[in-house]
Amino acid sequence: MQQLERLMREAGEAVAPAAGMRPVGAPSEPVEAEASRMLHICNACRYCEGFCAVFPAMTRRLEFPAADVHYLAHLCHNCGACLHACQYAPPHEFAVNVPRTLAQLRGQSYRRHAWPRALGALYARNALALSLALAAALAMFLLLALALRGSLWGAVAGGNFYRVFPHALLAWLFSAAFAYAVVALGVGVARFWRELGPDAIGAACAAEAAGAAATLRYLGGGHGEGCNNEDDRYSLARRRFHHATFYGFALCFAATVVATFYDYGLGLPAPYAYTSLPTLLGIVGGVSMVLGTLGQLRLRLRREPLQGDPAQAPMDLGFIGLLLLVAGSGLALAAWRAGAAMPALMALHLGAVLALFLTMPYGKFAHAPLRVAALLRNAVERRQPRRLGLADE
Repeated sequence: MQQLERLMREAGEAVAPAAGMRPVGAPSEPVEAEASRMLHICNACRYCEGFCAVFPAMTRRLEFPAADVHYLAHLCHNCGACLHACQYAPPHEFAVNVPRTLAQLRGQSYRRHAWPRALGALYARNALALSLALAAALAMFLLLALALRGSLWGAVAGGNFYRVFPHALLAWLFSAAFAYAVVALGVGVARFWRELGPDAIGAACAAEAAGAAATLRYLGGGHGEGCNNEDDRYSLARRRFHHATFYGFALCFAATVVATFYDYGLGLPAPYAYTSLPTLLGIVGGVSMVLGTLGQLRLRLRREPLQGDPAQAPMDLGFIGLLLLVAGSGLALAAWRAGAAMPALMALHLGAVLALFLTMPYGKFAHAPLRVAALLRNAVERRQPRRLGLADE
């Protein structure tokens, strides 16, 4: 054991000779170098090799340049198991904290791969304030427009949304905002993938990555019993609340797609009955999002501080807050669409949705496509022959 610790100390000092082994909270070197230092130590130890996809991917490398540490950061699901299992975690002098360092890398990666980069940097510095201010500003703009038209308050015949805001205006406005989000996210993923180098992608790789992403396989920990949150106890709560949020969002998106098909394909314009498919999808999706975001907020507030990056708290809370506002206002709009408050509720809901679309490429939502790309890269690598030339390969 002493010989192993000596070898790992030498590995860490070789990566960071000026800083050596620093305690948590001391002035740090750039996060990429810190990640490289820790991954060299983990590569010597390998106790956590079966915990998730990060550690097997790590063992395929002897060095950890910037592109590789960002790849491993997005492969990490921040389950926290490695921190609680690590004998070199703080307060040990090695100060190995993989979840926090990889979380810091992900935060840096949102800025590194953002398009335009200036917006990514601006959002990273002011995430919570920008998210809420943008939603409020857009909602106030729509409320003002309604007030000037004299239609801010009052029941609308049939609960018809398009008598409040014209159908064509909503279609063009939200299509443009969604298209911008898709393009910005696509550019970010393309930049991330280009840094890793080209590789052929087969159907089996795509299926494996899609399955791991859809089931959140690596939020189960290496043992399958779940994640560590505030202590050493295992729980599947994070996986369940993430699923509720994601699939709730997917159902709401599906409701929009089905409603679009009804309108343009079948000639059946909104509003739709509560028993119709678009309305049912939206209500079930909204309830799922509310439950998921509230659950994630509770876990986020109780999470062991060492498992994450404190600097990203505003970004986390801003994203959770926007999702909760979108879902909650959407449910309220469905419940009171025949009441006098419907126009005001619609302005609030549309402002929140627009704010979500415009901030999606720069905050926590960006981790979804980047993580899928990392899972795809991992699936490709696992099918390649080992190239390190080690005797045990």
